[in-house]
Amino acid sequence: MPVLVGDREALITRVAGMDERPIVRLDGCDDRSAAQALAGRTLLVARKLAPALEPEQWWAEDLEGCVVRDARGPLGKVRRLLALPSCEVLEVARQDGAGDLLVPLVKDAVREVDLERGVIEVDRLFLGES
Repeated sequence: MPVLVGDREALITRVAGMDERPIVRLDGCDDRSAAQALAGRTLLVARKLAPALEPEQWWAEDLEGCVVRDARGPLGKVRRLLALPSCEVLEVARQDGAGDLLVPLVKDAVREVDLERGVIEVDRLFLGES
């Protein structure tokens, strides 16, 4: 499987470890010093080659720009997805300009995600918004 490491494309030639902490070998990376030179770099896989998402999972880039709202109206737009220690959250730029709102991606907070409409329905009261 081809991956992008920085500005270089490489092929994965071996996978070991666990899904949560995989160990991969890349072509052209044949010794310890070559591997250490890549430490901390992000490996990117083409979306079309990535495994299918489970229900209630979304690509971060698909959530960006979605309108966050409830029955009373819009709260703002998703700026980005943040991975916090407890859960992932949506960073929402409030419509009224009063700073950002963090919306945890949990069922109590997020009622529905409709990517076709670009709308994320939330529970305003759960979020502490009046």
